[in-house]
Amino acid sequence: MFIRNESFYSFRRNYPVITVLVAIHLILFIWMNFLPFGNWIRAFGIGYNLAVANGEYWRLVTPIFMHIGAGHVIFNSFSLVIFGPALERMLGKGKFIVVYLLTGIIANIATFYLGGLTYPPHLGASGAIFGLLGMYVYIVLNRKDLIDRANSQLVMTIIAIGLVMTFVNPNINILAHLFGLIAGAALAPLFLIGARPFYAAQRVYSDHTEPVFDPNRWQKKQRNSKWIKQALWIGFGILVLFGLLGQLL
Repeated sequence: MFIRNESFYSFRRNYPVITVLVAIHLILFIWMNFLPFGNWIRAFGIGYNLAVANGEYWRLVTPIFMHIGAGHVIFNSFSLVIFGPALERMLGKGKFIVVYLLTGIIANIATFYLGGLTYPPHLGASGAIFGLLGMYVYIVLNRKDLIDRANSQLVMTIIAIGLVMTFVNPNINILAHLFGLIAGAALAPLFLIGARPFYAAQRVYSDHTEPVFDPNRWQKKQRNSKWIKQALWIGFGILVLFGLLGQLL
């Protein structure tokens, strides 16, 4: 579920919502840092509780797509590429984008009400990404038909370490992380109605041939110890990034 073997073309074709979200991250990052009116874009869209209190409610949405540091945008986009595809496949494009936006907005609403008017300006997709992780928590605990044991252990380990790093590293919006996670778990029962396991809906795309359906693709990989080791190494790499880039979040 969390191993990416596709080319850019097949990934874009398989997961269009994630591709668009990552493109928005990168475009806004480049615009804010290198293009004319970038400072205006940042000032207009950044999460700022006092401005929200004065009626600028769009600031509950726009920070989800904005990042100011290179490490920040790379890390959040990488996390979305790793954790998003299985959910986009299971939920479908429409449900996935609704869950992503709702959890991000709920995270920002929690920041507004609990952080107070003096809370520092904030931005980043972390609240929405933790929303996706919250859905995985629900899946692991209550929808074991949607995830295998190896991936359950991997994702729960990553979530646990991510929560620890949330409290250890400074300059992190703790409220957004926590309430994004809670929102994802709370919304999961509704949005997972009718969901199928990732491998059951997986279509294998080749850059030169028509799509081919292989219902045993992921089952075969689950029996391959090398695949499990790869998943563990990717999980370890993500945990390392949590530590190295924590100062930038």
